[in-house]
Amino acid sequence: MSSLEQMYQQVILDHSRERRGSGTVDNIQASSHQVNPTCGDEVTLGIRVDDAGKIEHLVWDGDGCSISQASLSMLSDMVEGQPTDTVRDLYADMETMMHSRGQGVDDAVLDALGDAVAFEGTSQFPNRIKCALLGWYALRDALAQVGIDIAGDDHE
Repeated sequence: MSSLEQMYQQVILDHSRERRGSGTVDNIQASSHQVNPTCGDEVTLGIRVDDAGKIEHLVWDGDGCSISQASLSMLSDMVEGQPTDTVRDLYADMETMMHSRGQGVDDAVLDALGDAVAFEGTSQFPNRIKCALLGWYALRDALAQVGIDIAGDDHE
């Protein structure tokens, strides 16, 4: 295993233990409960969006593998306090990377994703892609409940 792979594994393990943004899903505007039926990972994610369209508060509660929990932690770091246009771009970048099947993506995508770039290697394993995207799909659904579409026509 290369030192880069080891570092990425450590980043994922650190986030899965720290679980940034994890808490009781209350005092929110909308929420989404998502389950990955292939492995049993699940999450309930809640958001509150302010009048300017920024994600004012994001909280999640879930259980699952280190990949899903770390992805949720990283998602929390990346999107809380961000305008939904930025969140839309991050969502697109995460999907692009996770559907790359390990074939590589543009450096701009990797730069935008920060710690989540650690999941690039995970994209080679179809059964793990859903784990990494579970929280993102919960976020997409919760935002849709308040009338904000981050997926657009060119996303699933």
